Amino acid sequence: MRTRSDSAPASAPPEIQWDKVGVLVGGQALAQCGSFILLIAMSWTAVQLGGTTGVSMVLLAASLPRALMLIFGGAVADMLGPRFVLLRTTAARIGVLIAGTAVVYHVESLWPLVVIALLDGILLGLGGPSSGSLMPQFAKRDYLTRANSLYAMVLRIAPITGAPIGAWLISVGQLWHALLVTSLTCTAWLICLLYVTSGLTRPRREPGESMVRRSADGFRLLARHPRLRWIFLASFTLDMAFGWPLEVALPLLVSERGWNVGVVGAVVASFGAGALVSSALGTLIAHRIPLFARLVVTGTGIAAGILLMALLPSVTALCVLAGIVGLLSGFNGPAIVTMYQQAAPPARMGAAMSTLALAGIGTAPISITVFSTLSLVLGVSPTWVICGLLAFLSPVAAVMALRHPVRSKDADDAADSPEEGPGTGTADGRPHPQAPAEAAVATDATDARKDVPAPAPASV
Repeated sequence: MRTRSDSAPASAPPEIQWDKVGVLVGGQALAQCGSFILLIAMSWTAVQLGGTTGVSMVLLAASLPRALMLIFGGAVADMLGPRFVLLRTTAARIGVLIAGTAVVYHVESLWPLVVIALLDGILLGLGGPSSGSLMPQFAKRDYLTRANSLYAMVLRIAPITGAPIGAWLISVGQLWHALLVTSLTCTAWLICLLYVTSGLTRPRREPGESMVRRSADGFRLLARHPRLRWIFLASFTLDMAFGWPLEVALPLLVSERGWNVGVVGAVVASFGAGALVSSALGTLIAHRIPLFARLVVTGTGIAAGILLMALLPSVTALCVLAGIVGLLSGFNGPAIVTMYQQAAPPARMGAAMSTLALAGIGTAPISITVFSTLSLVLGVSPTWVICGLLAFLSPVAAVMALRHPVRSKDADDAADSPEEGPGTGTADGRPHPQAPAEAAVATDATDARKDVPAPAPASV
């Protein structure tokens, strides 16, 4: 008589569910397109209303709370599950955007932009890790690499379409038009979520766990795992160097040189187009390209590109170089995320990915604060050059990450079990010799959870 475990392979789910993968990437493409529309429209409006101070205030209001909420977003995803979190945060975001549309229709001032950016950042930060946890639910093993590349490829459409649309809306209309369009794309994303997350259940609550304790898991992992730590630094330095030039310096540089807002959209779209091409190639051949090339070589090229972008006087040259930087980023970004996923313990994937998101999204307030202040003294172009020099630290950190092997799953399970108390493991992560049964039970309970997140690549 065959047991249930004997027949499991025959009834196991497929390694990839293309229907849900397609709806997921399509919905995210619409949502990200709306976000780029809003980014361009709000940044340009803030420049007109308050100059450097105005655009810095709006972007800090959007990025700082988003970074802070990411600290708890991983714990929320682990404890409540992505469906519970995403349906509520997305619905709340639609409400904020519709209310913001009504306010800015009647009020032409900077403060509504700051309030909208603040609330939007909180909701995006809280739901970000849950959104990133969905792809591994529908793609396994080698298919996950291909699905992640497909996910990244489709997301590259967002700046290509969103940036020019945002620039066009603000040039022929007003900010409320952009807010209304963004609320519609967010509604489409909510509809996609209803289908994609159907069947996902809330995780079983572990005894004694708390939101506060779980929110620090990602930082504990960085302290224990050298490979994770170096990957984190590679992502942090690159995003730190690119955040201010793309979000703040580019509109200011365009305004200083007397170009119109369409140049901002063209540069961002060129970057997205280059990244789209490389992401499409990655869907087919990324697993055949050496990891050193995808991490170190591309990281060096991105740093050089950021440096040169500050010095180019021609719009055409700026757009071409932005396309080259995007081309390299399309390989570099997914490689960083994939390497981080492989190095992170499965039982703490949500917390691990929330810290990786902090290395990206979370650098924005630091980058904006530091480099905006520095630009007041040195000017926009010299500060942009400093950002390019900082970016060269990323490939150095990537080299260091490659020198550290991935820790074994058994060691990770013991070190990162939910209790992490006396008797479950030793200080170096090996199972305690006096508690093998308890460690096995904890591992089985963790493996049984259906909503352990491991995100798809973020948009660079």
